[in-house]
Amino acid sequence: MPDLVSELIISVDGFAKGTHSPGYYGFFGPEFRDWLAEKADQPHQMIIGRRTYELLDGLPVQARDDDWEKMAAAPGWLYSRTLETAQWPNLDVIRSDVREHVRDLKQREGDELRTVGSLSLIRQLLGAGLVDRLRLIVCPLVIPQTGLEPAFAGLPELQFNLLDVKVLGGRIVILDYQPDGLPPYVTPPLG
Repeated sequence: MPDLVSELIISVDGFAKGTHSPGYYGFFGPEFRDWLAEKADQPHQMIIGRRTYELLDGLPVQARDDDWEKMAAAPGWLYSRTLETAQWPNLDVIRSDVREHVRDLKQREGDELRTVGSLSLIRQLLGAGLVDRLRLIVCPLVIPQTGLEPAFAGLPELQFNLLDVKVLGGRIVILDYQPDGLPPYVTPPLG
């Protein structure tokens, strides 16, 4: 049964994007590029939401590098209630509930499941207890005035075990966490 890894690029203060922030918050460099390429080369199945898909599919041709080509060719599922088809050849459009579909996928044999962006999907999957590894890619900035999409808003209270730490370019910190139930001070609901 495949694990589900959810990767999320955030600022130190937990925002998934900012009004003035470029891609990767402007911290994309050689080590980050190599790390992303290494991850893209590992066998996986992609889970992506409509907004992230449309953003990536809408990139100008000159911005589509080898890593973009690998991503667009990867097998996976696009969750959307409005799209009928995807331009990427190995991406199936799923209109049903993401939690139920991913729960079914996790019962099958196959490569690792990996979310690509899609903050709303990550929130739903974390809330449903389906994420096996939360990978936070923390960029070294705080954006309290211009930050958008607080990454953890709307989630239930959770605790995590730290599995791995990497530092890229002396600035970007990658934290791999395994969900580990409720925090010790939270009383589980009765019934």
